[in-house]
Amino acid sequence: MTMPVMEPDLDTATLRAWARAIDEGPFASACFGERIAFDNPETLTLMGALAAWTDRVRLVTTVIVPQLHDPVMLAKALATGDMLSGGRLTVGLGVGGRHEDYRAVGADPVTQTMRDVAERAAAMKRVWAGERLTESVRPVGPAPVQAGGPELLVGTMGPKTVRSAANWADGLAGTTLDLDVDAVSALFDVARSAWAEAGRPPPRLTTSFWFALGPDAREQVHRHLRHYMNWIPAEYVDAMAPFTGFAGSQDELLTVLRKFADIGTDEVHLIPTNSDVGQLRAAAEVMASLR
Repeated sequence: MTMPVMEPDLDTATLRAWARAIDEGPFASACFGERIAFDNPETLTLMGALAAWTDRVRLVTTVIVPQLHDPVMLAKALATGDMLSGGRLTVGLGVGGRHEDYRAVGADPVTQTMRDVAERAAAMKRVWAGERLTESVRPVGPAPVQAGGPELLVGTMGPKTVRSAANWADGLAGTTLDLDVDAVSALFDVARSAWAEAGRPPPRLTTSFWFALGPDAREQVHRHLRHYMNWIPAEYVDAMAPFTGFAGSQDELLTVLRKFADIGTDEVHLIPTNSDVGQLRAAAEVMASLR
């Protein structure tokens, strides 16, 4: 389950209630994404709060854009999050889709490439391995709880990106706009082949999609997309909203999730389209049925 970090008017009580309800189960992970030029909570600060508010679930960044950060400071922050959570951190990395986020922090949009992501991932792994990247007296710490650092997932929707990440990532933090199970399955097959060719263990395969449950579910998804996709002209968002994400009943969501399970999906990261904890609890009932 993804935290409702892209919803308006959030406060501490709402975020804490979601974190604790996710941790109660039956969810496997609490996910949270990054934007800069938006009103969402800052990702690394939220990571620390989630480490304190939860005890069981994994914490998954879906995704952090490393080009928006100094790689050594990002490695230190993520290692701290891994330490605070007792080794429960998984890190999704991606290029991001908005030049405005790059410009907001003075990053060059020219670096919005998977090659830059791979280079920064390599630098972070060196920090986590205890290497000295400068002539400092001691290496940059703390050491992560997980040997070698947190699990790394590549945020992607395309086969070219998947193949390029096989040498450094541990799996996929994918997403599907239209819930096309066959397209996701084909991408997973590309990943399995690419990781095998690189001599790597089988990749962790995850995907995500927006969801809403209840009688006004489609309208809820539409409202969310209008708010979240504020960098896209509204008429384009209106055109895609009827076909984006899941909107329906608990039984229909269960059917969709079973289809993803059948293609070997290790984890589906549901993305809420409002901050009502009732939506989370309704989804939890679906998860209990799936198990």
